[in-house]
Amino acid sequence: MDKQHPQQQWQQAVTAYAQAINRYVAHGQAQGWDDLEEPQHPPTEHLLGAWQSALEAINRPGVDDAQRQAFRQAWPPAHLPLVPLLENHGQGIASLLLLDDGSLLARIGMPYEKGQVVRIGQQGVTPVIGIEHFGRCPQRRYFALANAEGVRVTDGWGGPQVARLHWPSGLEGLPKGYPFEPFDLPPTPTALVPFPDGQRVLLVSDQGIFLLAAEGATRLLPRQAQVLEALAEGTDPDDIALGLSMEHGAVSPDGRLIVLGEQSSRHLVLNEQLELIAEIGPGSEYPHFALFNTTGEQLIVNACHFYNGGTLGVRVADLPGLDTDYYSEDPRTPLLEDGARVYAGVAVADGYIVGDAYGYLRAFGEDGEVRWQHFLGSTISAMDISADGRTLVAASHAGFISVIALGSGRPQWQIGTGDHCEVRRWLFWKGWDKALLW
Repeated sequence: MDKQHPQQQWQQAVTAYAQAINRYVAHGQAQGWDDLEEPQHPPTEHLLGAWQSALEAINRPGVDDAQRQAFRQAWPPAHLPLVPLLENHGQGIASLLLLDDGSLLARIGMPYEKGQVVRIGQQGVTPVIGIEHFGRCPQRRYFALANAEGVRVTDGWGGPQVARLHWPSGLEGLPKGYPFEPFDLPPTPTALVPFPDGQRVLLVSDQGIFLLAAEGATRLLPRQAQVLEALAEGTDPDDIALGLSMEHGAVSPDGRLIVLGEQSSRHLVLNEQLELIAEIGPGSEYPHFALFNTTGEQLIVNACHFYNGGTLGVRVADLPGLDTDYYSEDPRTPLLEDGARVYAGVAVADGYIVGDAYGYLRAFGEDGEVRWQHFLGSTISAMDISADGRTLVAASHAGFISVIALGSGRPQWQIGTGDHCEVRRWLFWKGWDKALLW
């Protein structure tokens, strides 16, 4: 029987494992992975009861910041020790934004779940009433706020309303005279992206991708040409699939370009007139994600296969007329990152940070230069970064929201190669009465 206090056992196990993994990765990257044996995590399941009791105690009223910091030193955050609890308690966090006042806006639960929007500030977690989904424009100014009644666009968080947009009926872009059925309910957003003019919103959903505007909705995907082609081939309208999987979309910082796609399409780029100007063959099997860089001069697109994937980079100047096939070796679409299945990402100065299906945050340059990796755990589901680029926030399917101070030094318990420190972690777990701060 180990006579050490559970807290000491936890601290030693988490720290020793992190340092062993970091040495293992450093050796593998420097000298190759042959004959390397991955370190195994020490047994910690017997410590979970004590960990949870200590976590609940530090979240009681009256606890100050110094006590919380001492708790994090004593019980350093980790993912693997919590795996036995995740099946019952873990949940995805669909959307996450870091507001300019330092507070967080999050949707707890995935888009297809009922979920709840909350605001996380110094005073704790507050439900946001009347909003079921949200998004922010690439310039950080306009917010899209959605509920069953429609989509409102506000100038700033809590600012004045500048547009009120209706949900699509579901018949947009479909040939008349055929027995297509309208939506019974509004489509559930996978993403809402207001344009920099504050007057339009890109709606990404598994029932279609639409452009919402004052004059009505326009279907962008599936494209009308696809539907007409299927009808011309004699396909019964009831058999034409209008639903999407792995649907994704992004708007350029100047609002002039839209990139979109789904698992059975190439990555498509539309101009201001919604004309198709580029079709980019993916770097893996299923197109999955897209993101513009901070200047709008480059675009990355990710496609996946199981838990892995490939991310291509494309200069915006090369887009007009670009038409490449799957796994193309066209020099205009180089592979910038090989390995990550990307669900979330942010653009930073001359590069990107993406979250992968293995729980890693991965940073690389616009030229593909590998910069660093940082382990959070579980599949990364949402990310954002502060306007000054110093604070990164990331959420996972484990129900974590992590606040990371970039470039502030790596603590001993952190798995990763970057010089970054997690300063707060929220646990939004199913079955718990409230979210707890670690």
